[in-house]
Amino acid sequence: MSFGCLADHPAAASVQQPATRLRDLEQTRSHFDWLIAQYQIRPELNEFETWALQALQYRRALLPAIAVMLEALPDLTTQIVHGDLASPNLLLRGDQVAAVVDFQPPRPRFVSWEIARIACDPRTVMLGDEWRVRLPDLLASYRAENPSIALDDLACTVAIGCAYTVSSSYPLAEPILNPGAVHPALQAYARARHDAALRLLAELDATPQLRRQPRTCL
Repeated sequence: MSFGCLADHPAAASVQQPATRLRDLEQTRSHFDWLIAQYQIRPELNEFETWALQALQYRRALLPAIAVMLEALPDLTTQIVHGDLASPNLLLRGDQVAAVVDFQPPRPRFVSWEIARIACDPRTVMLGDEWRVRLPDLLASYRAENPSIALDDLACTVAIGCAYTVSSSYPLAEPILNPGAVHPALQAYARARHDAALRLLAELDATPQLRRQPRTCL
């Protein structure tokens, strides 16, 4: 997939970085606090805005736990990646990937984050348990495409995907930052993404080995 093809992209070399560089959590906390304050000074909130404020407050309270999670992870690989490897950007012909579209500007990000965009897609996670059952096969398929990938990058997929999503303000911030973009489909996605983030966190807490998937499954 894209992370294998882009590993040697001239824009940036592949390097190992502390997992804590996934997010600047101090900056994230300040951003959450600002968004919460913006909601609270509004004279009136609609139903979605009320929910978004509550979701922001809940996830703001989870940031210390996310910091602990990231600090416990090993150094992981950053490189040029697709940038938005979500299911709508994979064009299928039957069961085969026919094309990958909507590449983002080339900048380095964690490979684990790139894999989590597919492995932990909210639309998949919220369907049931199949995402977790089939996760080892997905990781093995990625490794088959790029045998040089570090096992830790695969092993930390769920933890990185969870940490990134819990600490993301999108699309909870849209009523403040871009109210014209708030439509029913975005509202539904916001709820699904929030629920998926909390489910991933619960899975990690209930099944600690998911934080670093056993190497035997790879």
